[in-house]
Amino acid sequence: MPLWRSHRTRHYFILVVVTTVGATLLYNYGMATWENDPQPLYRSLGIVFQSFTTTGYGEDAGWATPQMYVLTIGLQLMGIGLILTAADVFAVPWLRSTLAITPPTAATDLEDHVVICEYTPRGEAFIEELASRGREYVVVEPDEETATALHEAEYRVIHGDPESTAVLKSAGIGRATAVVADSADDTNASIVLSAREANPDVRIVTLVEDQRLGEYHRIAGADEVLSPRQLLGESLAHRVPTAVTAAVDEGVEIADDLELVELSIAEGSDLAGRLAGEIRIREKYGVDGIGAWFDGSFESPIPRDREIDVGTRLLVAGEPEQIDALRAEALSAVHPFAAQRVVIAGYGESGAAAGDALATTNSRVTVLDTVDKDGVDVVGDARDPAAIREAGIDDASAVIVTLDDDTTAIFTTLVVRDLNPSVDIIVRANDAESDQKLYRAGADYIQSLATVSGRMLASTVFEDAEVLAVDRQIDVVKLPVGRLAGRTVVDADVRARTGCTVLAVARADETVTEFDPASFVLEADDEVVLVGTDESVQSFEAQFLT
Repeated sequence: MPLWRSHRTRHYFILVVVTTVGATLLYNYGMATWENDPQPLYRSLGIVFQSFTTTGYGEDAGWATPQMYVLTIGLQLMGIGLILTAADVFAVPWLRSTLAITPPTAATDLEDHVVICEYTPRGEAFIEELASRGREYVVVEPDEETATALHEAEYRVIHGDPESTAVLKSAGIGRATAVVADSADDTNASIVLSAREANPDVRIVTLVEDQRLGEYHRIAGADEVLSPRQLLGESLAHRVPTAVTAAVDEGVEIADDLELVELSIAEGSDLAGRLAGEIRIREKYGVDGIGAWFDGSFESPIPRDREIDVGTRLLVAGEPEQIDALRAEALSAVHPFAAQRVVIAGYGESGAAAGDALATTNSRVTVLDTVDKDGVDVVGDARDPAAIREAGIDDASAVIVTLDDDTTAIFTTLVVRDLNPSVDIIVRANDAESDQKLYRAGADYIQSLATVSGRMLASTVFEDAEVLAVDRQIDVVKLPVGRLAGRTVVDADVRARTGCTVLAVARADETVTEFDPASFVLEADDEVVLVGTDESVQSFEAQFLT
């Protein structure tokens, strides 16, 4: 019994005893004094119990004085109060316990599943990846309230301590494909040790907040240690316009002659202010326009009547030389190559990785953080306009926001946009649900830590779907053709039905990039390289693979 409940029970019994004794003495006094009918205490005690239990007064009914009537009315009211209090102390908790939905403590019907140790927003993105692939999983959640909420939301979850070998066995670790440890860094090491004891052969993947501690996860027995914060910090640095070198601004290499690249339209570019149909990307540059981001929303294909504004990001695929020609057009004709000032707000794992990536460029980096430590130039709150000004916002070309709290990141974005309307704001969101708020606050580019983590886990755990780009706002994956076998891309109407674009076909040891989508027939052993949003890739999997 919980401590608070035992206290309530004890206090209730004390209340009953005190009330009964007091009522008995008062009733005995009233009968002797007001009614002139002295009686023993045991008789008065019996009358009090009759009153409290509302069973009546027997032969004592019919008093001569108003005082006794007032007293007996009071006794009846006290009895009703004690009954209601007893219901609250005993009956209500029992009913709640009986009717409450409780999460299971074992998963006995699963095989070839993934055991996810603790639920986090990062794990949520991974669960979506699992669901889209039809893969089984079970979450081991130590917090009973969280486990109950997940169970009610129809997640596969058991309540228990993921550091316990017995709990991991209850989660079916002996039949599992992999274990994913997604808790605090020290807790993850303990989970790895327990998992390795419960099943020496299971594949164990951990996520680490502090990359320096990853080695201890490997010592404990982890097969793979992932650091999504560092990868995301480097990715955000790649998005700094005009500040990074060509070596940093990389695309996704699909094959030797095919590259997928995001291009931002710079101020002064010949492409800015023109309709997509007028640019004729395919005809003029030999590059396929996959899609574009407009105000944070990805549209594929690019509507021909859409105006390409400054800051619009195009997603294109083609040969590296052809993309270089388009990139030159996307940049300003008078592109400044002087050193640019970049402000990094937040100097954790992601902020430090972004700073390291920018160190080899012509950028002048100023780091703002609330803690005075190595690498921090300005100590202050990123939400404070004075601190942002001290960091050099007035002449900055870009601000990278890598804060641990999305609400703080949103407010910081508002402050930065107000102080410098033309600066590029690049933000790490911890939860994908914060993306739209950040865009409305003024962010130019957002990458979700949860999304990157989910893709990294999917790429690491599974071999049937190779995730080619985990640090992009779009998915680039290699998947089996499934029910596309014997059909062409045009015949299956893949793009219209799913929103995905088929970039290449992997056949035997060859990656075919030049093919006619209307006549090239896919074979059962082929794999297709797809690009699209998370939702469109999941749609492809649902329609052609599951």
